[in-house]
Amino acid sequence: MTTWVDNPEGGRARGPRGVARAWVEVMVRPTRFFRNGVSPGDQAPGLVFASTVATCFLVGRFLTAPETVPTTLGGPALSSLVALVAVAVFVAPAALHLTAAVQTVLLVVASLDFDRERGLYQRERAGISQTVQVVAYAAAPCALAGPAVPSLRAACALYATALLALGVRTVHGTTTGRAVAATAIPAAMAFGVGFGGFEAVATLLACWYII
Repeated sequence: MTTWVDNPEGGRARGPRGVARAWVEVMVRPTRFFRNGVSPGDQAPGLVFASTVATCFLVGRFLTAPETVPTTLGGPALSSLVALVAVAVFVAPAALHLTAAVQTVLLVVASLDFDRERGLYQRERAGISQTVQVVAYAAAPCALAGPAVPSLRAACALYATALLALGVRTVHGTTTGRAVAATAIPAAMAFGVGFGGFEAVATLLACWYII
C-alpha cells in the first residue's frame, strides 16, 4: 500500500523535483491533478508530500516566530531540528492517517442512498489509499502558512479546505454537496486545528472587532 508506482504520472515523480512538481500542479490545476495524480494503492508519494508540507509549515513558523521553538533540549537550533524530524517522521504521517480514517468513515456515510426498489445501498467510490492521497495533497497550501500572518494562514486553510472537497468529489466521483458535507470535519481537524486556521480566523475577527 505504500510503494511507489513504476511509471508515475501527473506529478508523482520521485524525489524533491517530483514533490515540487506535485505542489505546483495541485495549487494551479487541482482538478487535473486529482484526476491524474491519485493512483490506487500508491500512498508513498502522498505521505512524503504531507511530511514535506508539514515541515515547510514548521520552518516558516520557527523563522517568523522564534518564541514557538521548543527549548526543552538545550539550544534552539537542536530543539528546532528535533522538532522538524519528529513532525516529518512521526506527527505528519500519524495525523494524515487519522484524518484519512475519519474522512473514509464520513465518505461511507455520504455514499449511502436509499432506493425504494433496492433499499439502502452504497454508491461506488474509490479506495482508502486514494483518500489518504487526497488528504495529503489537499494540504499543499499549508506549506505557505507557517509565517505568523493571520490573513495568510487563514487563506491557506480555506484553500486547503476547498482542495479537499474538490479532491474528494473528483477521486470518489460524488457530488459537490456530498463532498463538502463529507470533508467538513476532516478539514476542520487538519487545516483548522493542525495548521492553525481557526486561530488565524479568530485573530482576524478580533482585530476587525477592535477596529
